[in-house]
Parts: sequence; structure tokens; C-alpha cells
Amino acid sequence: MKRITLFAVLACFIYQARAQHLLYVPDTLSGTAFNLTVHRDSVSFFPGTFTQTFGINSHKYLGPTLFLRKGDSVSITVNNQMGDTTSMHWHGLHVAPANDGGPFSMIMDGMSWSPKFIVRNNAATYWYHPHMMMKTAAQAIKGDAGLIIIQDSAEQALMLPRRYGIDDFPVIVQSVELDSLNQFMPRGMVDSIVLVNGTDSPLVNLPAQVVRLRLLNASGERTFNFGFTASKSFKVIGNDGGLLPAPVTATRVRLSPGERAEILVDLDGMAGQTIHLMSYASELPMGVQGGPTMPMPPGSPLMNSPLNGINFNILQINIGAQTAAPITTIPATLVPDTPYTESMANTTRTIHMTADSMMVMDGPFYFNHNLYDANRIDYHIPLNNIEIWTLMDSTMVAHPFHIHDVHFYILDRNGNPPDAVERGRKDVLLIQPNETVRFIAKFDDFADTTLPYMYHCHILMHEDDGMMGQFVVGGERASVNNINSTEKGMMVFPNPASESITISIEGAASSGVSGIAVYDVMGRKVYAGTLENTITINTAQWVKGLYFVTAISSGHSIRKTFMVR
Repeated sequence: MKRITLFAVLACFIYQARAQHLLYVPDTLSGTAFNLTVHRDSVSFFPGTFTQTFGINSHKYLGPTLFLRKGDSVSITVNNQMGDTTSMHWHGLHVAPANDGGPFSMIMDGMSWSPKFIVRNNAATYWYHPHMMMKTAAQAIKGDAGLIIIQDSAEQALMLPRRYGIDDFPVIVQSVELDSLNQFMPRGMVDSIVLVNGTDSPLVNLPAQVVRLRLLNASGERTFNFGFTASKSFKVIGNDGGLLPAPVTATRVRLSPGERAEILVDLDGMAGQTIHLMSYASELPMGVQGGPTMPMPPGSPLMNSPLNGINFNILQINIGAQTAAPITTIPATLVPDTPYTESMANTTRTIHMTADSMMVMDGPFYFNHNLYDANRIDYHIPLNNIEIWTLMDSTMVAHPFHIHDVHFYILDRNGNPPDAVERGRKDVLLIQPNETVRFIAKFDDFADTTLPYMYHCHILMHEDDGMMGQFVVGGERASVNNINSTEKGMMVFPNPASESITISIEGAASSGVSGIAVYDVMGRKVYAGTLENTITINTAQWVKGLYFVTAISSGHSIRKTFMVR
């Protein structure tokens, strides 16, 4: 035990003794039309070596912060220059499934995707990242991600810090493992490097006034127990889906992968002092990734990160002079928010999280004893249903559960009301081993009985290994077999297919269609050819399941889904 403690202290000392770097603050894009180009790049995190990364626009790692305004109609063009198939999910945004960026919205290499939607979310901090089947970890951890800040009139009526990079800072926290060549290990669980906005060992200069920090845990698997030096108190003003009704005084805020929190830190009168944003991981229970390392059966993958179960610094904060017109007080109230009540629920559902045995620590993990199946719709949810979902974790590992499309309110944890910081709108919640959590949500605005939304564990390796399900929202109970066969002049028939599929695009040649390609659900190309108007493809030997036909026109693609059975 003494040797383990000494090792942890030594590892913490070595980690915090690295040369420090000024925190990088991502640049911003605002308006109603956005262009994001995802590309391969490299970053020298350590002198003399380069780590292969994905960057967005001018960024070598991560992407710009997108500023959206509630009520605006926006369009976003994602250009894929990664050398691989990808997708882009707007995490936390309430949009139709066709715009959600789930695994069915594939963007082929060299192609682009242009969703358009009305911003319906309340003011809060959201983010974007890829959601490609079995590739999410590899792409997101290498830097294909960025922050989204939504503004609305209710938030702007409050006296809050909102000068980006001056008194309002993005804090994107990731823990990563690099191999001996300093390359990312997406499935690595001996993560010893913590990046903030892509900066190793960061420091930031903040003014001696009330400052807003927008915390995002963008790690693949680690949970952070955020706090400050000497347990300095702060105010939590918002979480995943919006502002709380009133600030909550706290000394800790625990965020699992995918979770966000907005906090206000009062630095008034502290000019000249230095404090640290920390993770008090020693307070995390065993089973939460980031807490004390659990004993592992022989032959298991290494999980003994030197950061597990110890307290360590994340961001050094040097406090300087106040800015002009500083915010020095914190509002007593914020934005009213009335949760749904149990009496309003139409339906209840239960998701049981299991593994092959209680000794499994690295997966696979299951929802209701099933791995993800792209051809199976797990739930058919009537439009405008208000539902209570019960999540039960019977594994040895805590799982951050994320659902697309909606935000929810946590009803209880093991029968007890949630902490005050969890009582707002959420889209991710951490379920610990042997814990039962209930939440309530309304599935409104968008009906599509063909294209599903996802729910999954936000530990990225668990998601990639199949800890994911899907649901459709609509007035009728449909299945993936009932697929509309036309889109923008493209016809695909019969659908479902068995022996062959016919694809027709009227005036294909004159409209600039240069060819077609068919992909399976893993993004693998199974057919490519030219198309003048109509073509028939033999599918008799194809594996049963969903496929995507893409017509390529001037660098853009028109896609239609069909099934072979």
C-alpha cells in the first residue's frame, strides 16, 4: 500500500512539473452559415516529436467555437478531408434526425454534408464531434471536435460574464494516452496527459473579477471531479441543456465524458494570486473511471493510469488586474425552468446495463443484453410522448449515458433526489455500479419513422464496441423496412430489396451527377459506378442490412437509405 501511495504522489509530481504553456483559446465563428473543413494535421505536444491529429479549418487540433442564437435558421457545411469516412454530431442540439449527425449521416472522404435547422435550444454550452460507427474514439480523441455556445434573450438579460476569451472562457478538458512514438491511443486506459483546449500543462491569465468557465469533459473515458485550490467555492449556473433557476454554491462539480457545466468563479480582490483548477479524483468511488484503480483479472488490458485516484492540477490560473466594466456580483436568480412531473408521463422504459461477467472491466457492455444492431430499432416513441426511463447498472464500471434529440430531468438516484447541480436540463448522466437512475423527457417537435436517434454510453470505446441503441419518433409504429424511396429526384426500388436494387435519377447527366456509390453501415464501399439515368445492381450476395446509395454531384452528395433482406 505504501509503494502504491508513493508511486501516485511521484506520478502527480512528475505530471505537474512539466513546462507550462499559455492556454490556447479557440477562435470563433458566428452568424447563420458555417463552413467546417476537417483535415489531417500534426501537433508538437512535446519538443522534437509530432503527434498526428485532426484539425478543423485553421486549427491543427480541435475546431472553432460556434456561436448560435436561439431562433435562427442556420446551415453548416462539413467538408471531409480526413482520408476516411466520418460524420458530425451536434451534441445536445434538439434537431431532426436527418440533421443530428448520427452514424447514418456518413460523410465520405472528399465529400461534404450540409444540414440546415432552426436553433431551438436554450442558451448553454454544447459541442460537436464525430459519431462514426467503431471510429468515434479514434476521430474525436485526435481532435475532431469543438464547442458550441448558444445565446438567447433570457441569458443576455442577466449580468453575466460573456466576453469570450476575456471573462468567459472555454475549458475543453481531455485526458489522453500516447504511445512510445507520441501518437494517440484511442483505446488507451493508461492516460497520463491532460489537455485543456489542446494545450498541455496550461496556464491562463484571468482578471480579478467574476469569471465564467465553460467546462466540457471531452475525454474518451475519464471522469473529472472539478474543484479549485483549497476547495475554493464557486457557483454552478448551468449544465448540459441550459441555465439553472438559481446559482448553486459548490466546491466540486463532477463531469463524466460528454457532460458540461458553466461555473462562475469570484476572483475579486485576488490580483497577484495563483490558484489551480483541479480534479479531486481521490474522492471518486471505485468503478468510476478516474477514481482508484480496481484490481484486474490476469490478462486484462492495463488500466493503471498514474492519475487514477489522486488529486492533480488541470489549469493554472494567474490572477491579474480587472478589466474595464468588470462583472463583480453574481445574480441571485437566473432563468425559470419547470421540470416535467411523473404524473405527466405516458410511458416507462427500463435499460439494464450488463456485461458477460462481473469481472469485465473493458467491455463489451450491453443495453438490455444486446449490442448495437444498425438494423434493429430498439424503441418506437410516439411524437410528444413524455416518458420515464429507468437506467440500471449491473456492471463494475460507471457509464455516462447520453441520449440524442432531447434533454431530460433526473428524477432520482437510488430513490434519492439528485444534487442541486443536476436538477436542470441534462443530456448525459453518470450511472455508477449497482445504481438505478430515473429521468423524464418529452420527445417533441420531430417525427421520422425511418431515421433513428441514438442513445449510448459516452465512454467512446464502449460506444464503439456496441454499447448503443436507437429509437425513432413518430405517430406510427414503423420499422427500418418502411423506407421512403425518393429524395431530391432519386428513386431507389424495390425497397427493401432482395435480388436487385434499381436506382434512378431523372436527368442525372445534365444535373452534374458524376457517379454513384453504395456503402454499408460501416462506411465500406460495396459498389461504385456511373449513372446516366437508371441502373440496376445485383444484391443477391450482399449481407442483409442497411445500405446507403450516394450520388456525387460537384463535390456534394445526395444520399438515400435502402435495405437488403
